[in-house]
Amino acid sequence: MVILDGGLATHLEELGADLRDDLWSAKLLLENPSVIRQAHLDYFTAGAEVAITASYQASIPAFLRRGLSAAEAEDLILLSVHLAAQARDTHGSGTVAASVGPYGAYLANGAEYTGKYDLDEDGLTDWHRDRWHILADSEADLLACETIPSYPEARALRRLLAETPGMRAWVSFSCRDGEHINDGTPLRTAARLFAGNPQVIAIGVNCTAPRHVLNLISQIKGKPTMAYPNSGEVWDSANHRWLGLADPVEFGEAAAGWNAAGSAFVGGCCRTTPEHIRQIRAHLA
Repeated sequence: MVILDGGLATHLEELGADLRDDLWSAKLLLENPSVIRQAHLDYFTAGAEVAITASYQASIPAFLRRGLSAAEAEDLILLSVHLAAQARDTHGSGTVAASVGPYGAYLANGAEYTGKYDLDEDGLTDWHRDRWHILADSEADLLACETIPSYPEARALRRLLAETPGMRAWVSFSCRDGEHINDGTPLRTAARLFAGNPQVIAIGVNCTAPRHVLNLISQIKGKPTMAYPNSGEVWDSANHRWLGLADPVEFGEAAAGWNAAGSAFVGGCCRTTPEHIRQIRAHLA
């Protein structure tokens, strides 16, 4: 059993960061990298054993769009890993997982929640390739392919894994219900792409409603499973706010249930905080 961290952007906002930007948390790689390091350290202190880096939206095209050079973009992507590694070293232990966010995160139009893309598998492979190799050659311990909403994108990531045979990864899908990833592909089908791959240490779900987790992880075969869903709150896009109440204690209880059902990696995603991770640690202890 491994405890992951929680929502990085959520905690960065708790620490005073303004993330109203297409770059989201990657904006702070430019403006205030020290607060990213502090957020990672806070999660380690709360009981997380893995820090997922701030590279979710830190792609080469995103930084080029901001006016940076390709070399500057590469430096910032590497910085995201270095900040997590510094927090780990300060804490004294832990693992650094370099976040490989979906193409939809770059689009910044909600496409990671639908999987509706304007690129096919070849185009997605090309789009991901530069960042993939930068992160694979970094000091990260593994790659966290996360919030993947699209079957063609999953196939593209499988191709990139073959280009970096010495690198381990996990693959985590974002799902719209208890059976399908966001583009409508059955999770069972998407997970099968990686079930026999020795580089993949786990397959799971994240950025998904907690109520769907137990049914979803039961459909994953051939690998350890992982679950780091969102808090259960609902985003009100019309008014730009979260609705509902996510109780950390209840989240910790639910995480214990996911672990009992066989999920070897548990943590949180959007709207979860160090307190959620602290409660996971308490309930699993």
